[in-house]
Amino acid sequence: MTPISTISDLELLYGTPKPAATDKIARRMTPEFRAWITRSRFCILSTVGPEGTDASPRGDDGPVVAELDEGTLAMPDWRGNDRIDSLRNIVRDPRVSLMFFVPGSNNVVRLNGKGFVTADADLIAQFEKDGKKPRTVTVIQIEELYTQCARALIRSGLWTCGDESDGLPTVGDILASLTEGRIGGKAYDAEWPHRAANSMW
Repeated sequence: MTPISTISDLELLYGTPKPAATDKIARRMTPEFRAWITRSRFCILSTVGPEGTDASPRGDDGPVVAELDEGTLAMPDWRGNDRIDSLRNIVRDPRVSLMFFVPGSNNVVRLNGKGFVTADADLIAQFEKDGKKPRTVTVIQIEELYTQCARALIRSGLWTCGDESDGLPTVGDILASLTEGRIGGKAYDAEWPHRAANSMW
């Protein structure tokens, strides 16, 4: 296989995008984007660092981000696996991208911007839930906001295909395979629901 090595060769294959694709970028929150993002409880956070790229799912029981002002969003870092890959990247390279999803909608809102991680006590306190607080918050300066073409979600039938998870390897299966049984297995899977319920925030 021969890789395409120049932008001009790539553009020859795709032609010129239509105005609806190029003239749709906002630099700050608008009423329409605000309405969309406040309905989004799930997004993908993409970052880049010296070791490469990273994409991390982020979710909440309400809006996944909070608007600090029309050019700034804040995302609490709730409990996870403590690898902090995304946060490590942001500390070293502020470039971030977000993809916001709303269940049932085939549209996706994308954000490109710059972020920083803070442990500011006043900001952290704004996200307190039942006495629990995130350890840090990522503050994101918006550079570009735009909608993504719906074809990918339509093609995949993401919201209409039903549950296709039956028979998939579990996380316990994957861990046991990778560690020759030292970690994971049936005990890991059996304990996970209880562990998750007690460490959600």
